[in-house]
Amino acid sequence: MMRIVVTGGSGRLGRSLSAGLAEAGHEIVSIDREPTDDLDRPGITQFSLDLTDADATASALAGASADALIHLAAIAVPFSAPEDVILRTNGALAQSVLGGAVRAGIHRVVAASSPTVIGYGAPRGWTPERLPLDEASPAEPWNAYALSKLLIEQTVDMLRRQAGDDVRFASFRPCYVIAPEEWAGAPTQQGHTVLDRLDDPALSAPALFNYVDARDVAGFADTLLAALDDIPNGEVFFVGADDALARRPLSELLPRFHPGSERAAAALTGNSPAFSSAKAARLLGWRPTRSWRTELDPATASAAASVS
Repeated sequence: MMRIVVTGGSGRLGRSLSAGLAEAGHEIVSIDREPTDDLDRPGITQFSLDLTDADATASALAGASADALIHLAAIAVPFSAPEDVILRTNGALAQSVLGGAVRAGIHRVVAASSPTVIGYGAPRGWTPERLPLDEASPAEPWNAYALSKLLIEQTVDMLRRQAGDDVRFASFRPCYVIAPEEWAGAPTQQGHTVLDRLDDPALSAPALFNYVDARDVAGFADTLLAALDDIPNGEVFFVGADDALARRPLSELLPRFHPGSERAAAALTGNSPAFSSAKAARLLGWRPTRSWRTELDPATASAAASVS
């Protein structure tokens, strides 16, 4: 059992991740601007704090007596604020939180990045060299959100070079997160339902049809924290479902929405996703356990799958 600080614990991913880690037996300290009733449960303590205040953040982390920190706090949606605000805010949060964790002597430090660092959806076109995408694929961010996420990864690398193996670091890139209530019809991050995204491929195409259940991310985080002392320091992981959020193979869909991807997409047979989580399976033994076929209402999922 660990005492784990989760920044951004009131957010969409933060709620499920904090709850999942608490259910696994960990003691969670959620720090966000505002508490949420969703985390009013045993094993979770909530604190309100402006995490861009580096001095206040360092003081809070020093007093947390934590074994680990997972940094989720960020402006979480591309173009949801002016580009300079996104870059400035997410960069400041990374330095404040991650640097504060190192100064506080927290041994395990993990930061959430994003698949958007790869650069898909660039307005002048994007052609992948190969698919599926993995951690060796080049990072080519084209907007402030994606750049801020790459900056988070680079902040982790900077601190690793400062602290060495006294602190164990990792970054992870969760695919399009679907919270438990969204399987039942609540709006997803872009305002559509999961079924909408299946019915209209144009809705999922900008994110390359990637997704992951928030509870699977919690399971990944639990597995990662337990393994940090035994894997190379500073690793980066994609975290996604084992299939695509689509009724047709991506070898058909990707060329339709991303011209020039025909050759690379041909490698994606059946229900294969565009992002590979094979590294997490290889280094950590982690694999996702949920897919849209298992989590949607049974009648809906059965009808959807029959079209696949």
